[in-house]
Parts: sequence; structure tokens; C-alpha cells
Amino acid sequence: MCGIFGIIDHYKNSDESDLKRSINTLSHRGPDDLGIESFNTDAAYVGLAHTRLSILDLSSAGHQPMSYENYIIVLNGEIYNFKEIRKQLSDEGYTFISNSDTEVVVKAFAKWGKECVNRFIGMFSFCIYDKKSNTIHLCRDRAGVKPLYYYNNNGLFLFSSEIKAFHQNQFFNKAIDETSVSNFIQFGYIPGSNSIFKYVKKVPPGSWLTYNILSNEIDTEFYWKLSDYFKKPLLDINYEDAKKQLEELLYSSCQYRMIADVPVGIFLSGGYDSTLVTALLQKNSNEKLNTFTIGFPDGIDESEYAKKVANYLGTKHTNLNFTKKDAIEIIEELPYYYDEPMADISAIPSILVSRLARESVKVALSADGGDELFAGYSWYKNITYRYNQAKKIPELLNPFVKFLLRLSKSFIPVNKYHFKHQINSFYEILNSASSQRIAELIYNTKSLSDIFNKKLIINYKPSKPDIFTESYLDFNDKLAPMLYIDYMMNLTDCLLVKVDRASMSTSLESREPLMDHRLAEFAAQLPICFKYDGTTHKKILKDIVHKYVPAEIMDRPKVGFDLPLNNYLRNDLSWLIDDYLSVNAIAETGFFNPEFVLKIVNRFRVNKLVYSPVIWRLIVFQQWYKKWLK
Repeated sequence: MCGIFGIIDHYKNSDESDLKRSINTLSHRGPDDLGIESFNTDAAYVGLAHTRLSILDLSSAGHQPMSYENYIIVLNGEIYNFKEIRKQLSDEGYTFISNSDTEVVVKAFAKWGKECVNRFIGMFSFCIYDKKSNTIHLCRDRAGVKPLYYYNNNGLFLFSSEIKAFHQNQFFNKAIDETSVSNFIQFGYIPGSNSIFKYVKKVPPGSWLTYNILSNEIDTEFYWKLSDYFKKPLLDINYEDAKKQLEELLYSSCQYRMIADVPVGIFLSGGYDSTLVTALLQKNSNEKLNTFTIGFPDGIDESEYAKKVANYLGTKHTNLNFTKKDAIEIIEELPYYYDEPMADISAIPSILVSRLARESVKVALSADGGDELFAGYSWYKNITYRYNQAKKIPELLNPFVKFLLRLSKSFIPVNKYHFKHQINSFYEILNSASSQRIAELIYNTKSLSDIFNKKLIINYKPSKPDIFTESYLDFNDKLAPMLYIDYMMNLTDCLLVKVDRASMSTSLESREPLMDHRLAEFAAQLPICFKYDGTTHKKILKDIVHKYVPAEIMDRPKVGFDLPLNNYLRNDLSWLIDDYLSVNAIAETGFFNPEFVLKIVNRFRVNKLVYSPVIWRLIVFQQWYKKWLK
């Protein structure tokens, strides 16, 4: 895992000092080596930079930027099956001077062009500069495990693993995208290809982005879409065969992610997903695996469950209890590592467990993705119920029911935001096409009231993320859009961002065995009843786990990697509200209505605010603004 950065400056105002300043901001992603290379072409100044966390081929032969013929590459991530691809290339006459996957990628590109990525199993974001054609090729892995941002404005094109590197360029335009501000308040993160900055975008997962240096044109081409697999027919397979095939895929995925020339460990929460990864790897290992857990006696604490699993499986387990003081100290660091507003409070324990693991290993396996692929969230049950209730209304009665809903809204007091939002949501669901109904239901479940948003956000820009307007007519199950939307939005844009920044803040490579694209393709074509049968969530995964760990150890209510945030904000952390959400502080940033913020803060303090997560989101935004724009 590494950090990559690049400059294409048509006005040639940049030089190697700009490259060095920018790449140095990513040193936490790769403290082992740093490389830069630049070219003064007729069209532009082109500079590439790389900061390395050495995982495969620890020698200087793995140094980047790496050149082959007319191609220069910088890569962040890992290609787990690089040895198989290297063998294919060797059979074609290619020779190699290193044991790194980067050399395999650049020579695979030379051989097969963009089609090479279809052979890769891994997590990656990379740039290949083709000096001959004057093009920059940016590529991101299928699930978006590895981040990749780009900036394009006024003759300056930049790309980076993290946005913070852009701030080092004096011509970086920091104009805020007001739609992204609205979306952040809605969801607690910024979904889709946008960022908090108007001219900064994300390279979409599963895509190539090609920048033509001569014409300043950008072309985006998708090489993989999960939706294509949800549109395939469901597999004609019985449950036992599906379970066997899934276990084989899971084991292959886990084994690939153990490939490293440095020590590897596993984050073990004691939940089903991390237990599954640990069990599959420990069963065929002669050595005890390193597993890591943190406990939090003041909040939700799964450390005892993790300890039971570790003892049963026989791992070398390390547990550390952290305190409220530890959590508070990290809060001030969050805006630096998460250089966009990101309000997932579990970033704090994620950073703490990464610090714990980094004391012993350089790579740690995480277990994100199981809930999204195999219907693990309890709210799916509520969505299913509401969807079925809407379906029960005869088509003939729809106009009458919608009329009653419209009429009822006029009698609900304006300050009853949530109730009014629920009524309006049901109206929108009935008003949507049948193929869009489940997506509309999910959107209204995740979003806040428009009335509330208009009062809170000064320049409120209502913009439904594109994923909620896609057609789901061809999906292979009426409930499949639930899983797809969570995978593409909550998982890619929130959870994977959280884990990447948390682990990289400590120079720890985090790997995601449940994010293997082969698993996603298989899961998308499984009958929904194998995942959720109306009673048991993640049914097929749980049945595999029970082969290795008894159900009596595993079965308990699902909990998250969470903190008692609202309690903190009303007590020990109330100073955050005083400092960041005062009338003067809100007025200074200029995005929110100071009087309305004061009103909802007062309601929050007495535990009467329905939309209580908004308070933390406002604090996060204000902290971010102070760090990066003041």
C-alpha cells in the first residue's frame, strides 16, 4: 500500500519542489521509500510521485515510479495474483528484474492494453503515463477499496490517493461543491463521484479514466459493474452446493490476501465476518495467526466475544482496552486524515485498532462487505416490510391514497419534520414506477426531511445521488437493489474510506478478503433466500461459520464498531458543540443558518432532537473547514 500523486501543468508553473511538497503529505501511506520523476513536454509539465509501504519485494527493485518502454507507472495497492500473470507474460517472452506486482502491471498493460485489468485480483489504484501518446491512464479497482481523486481546472490536472496533496499546489481552487455539503448533511459522507471540492472528483470504482494531455479531454470507461451481475439470472443451484462453492471462493480470497513479504494479522471483532476470515485461514495454518481487538468498557464492547473466538480457534490474540480519553484525543486528528468531511464515528476505534496491530504486523485483514453482499443489516427487514405494504395497495386505489397523503401533509405542523417526511416518503414511493419503488424507499429511509434541510442549509441544493435514479427493472430479485445500493454507496463511499484512512494513518496495509470481485459476482446471482430467509440475516455465511465455531459462541445481537457519541456530546465533549456550533462559529463558515443550528442544539442537549446525528455531522464539517480552509 502506498500513496501516489501526479501533476500535469499546461502553464508549466510547477516543478519538482511542488511534487515533493505534495507527495510528502502522503508519507503516512508509505514511509519506506519516496520517488519522483518529471518531464517537460511541449504540451505540459508532467510529474509523477510515489511514497512506498514495502510489502512485496522489499528491495530497491520495487522502487517507483517504474518505467518500461514508453510507460511510467505509479501504483497503490496489491495485485494478489501477480505471480500467475507474471507466468503468462514470461511465456510470451517478457523478462522481469524485480519480484514486485508493479512491474507485472506495467508489462501487462504493454501486452494487453486496458484489457489487462480483467486479469487482476486485487485492490489497486494506479496511473500509467504513456509518453508516446501523451495520455494519462488512471485505473481504480472494481469495488473502490483504494482511493483515487483527480482535479481538473484552468490548465492544471492533478491526481492523488488523498485530497490533502492538492492543497500544496498554489493554483488549487478550493471552491466548495454546495451539493456535496447538502449530501454530507444527509448521509454523513459524500456519495458518488463528487467530493467536497467543486473541481475534485473520484475516479469511479471499476473504471479507467484517460486524460489526453494534448486536448485536455477526459474519457471514463467502465471495465466492471456490479449491476451487470445483479441483472444476470439467478444461479440454478441448491443451498448445499451454493454453500460449498461460496466457501471455496472465500478460502481462495483469504489465501490470496495472506501473500506478503512482511508479517500479516487479522482484525477480529468476534462477529461473523471477521470470525469467518480467521477460521478459514487458521484451519490450514501450522502457525498461530495474529488477531487484534480493542475493547471499550465505556461503550459497545465486543472484546470478550472476540477473545472467546480467538481461544476457540487458537490464534495469537492481542486485546487492548481503550478509554474515553483515548477517543477524545483522536477527534482532533480526524480532519487531517479524513480530508473530506466524514462522520462515521467508528473511525476512532478503527484508528486505535490499527495502531495496536501496527506494533506487530505491517498488513492486517479486515472483513468489510459481508453485510452488503449477504443481507446482514437488520434494517433490510423493515425495508422489505414497507415495500410489501406498499405493494398491497391495489393499483386502482393508488390515486385516492396519494390524494389522502397530500391532504394530510397540510394538517401536520411545520415543526414536525420527521412525521411530515414519513408521510411524504410514502407518497413518493407510491408515485414511483414499480422498478424504482425499492430505491425510492431506501432513499427516503436514509435521507432527512427537505423542510429540515432547507431551514438548516443556507444554499440547500437538493440532489438525489444517481444510484437512486438508476433503473432496477432488470435486477434478478425485487430486493436486490437494497444490497446493490448499500454496496456501491455505504460500503464504497463510507466504510472503505474509513478503513483506508484509519489503517494508512499508522502505515498499516488493510486488506479486504470479502471485497474480492469473484465473491461479489457470485453473491449477486444467489437466490435472496440463501442470504436472508425472512428470519436469519447472512444465513449462508453464518452456516459456513458454524462449521468452524459453535453457534452458541456466535449467536448474539448484531452490534457495530461504535461509541456512545450522543452521550459524550451532552457531557465530556459538550465543548465541541460550544466551540464549533456557536452562533459566531456557524456564521463564520457561512453554510448553515446560525439561529436554526442554535435551536436544534438546544433540543439535542435535552435529548429531544429526532435527527440527532446531524449534530455530529455539523461538528465534523466545522472541524474540517477550520483545518483545510481557514
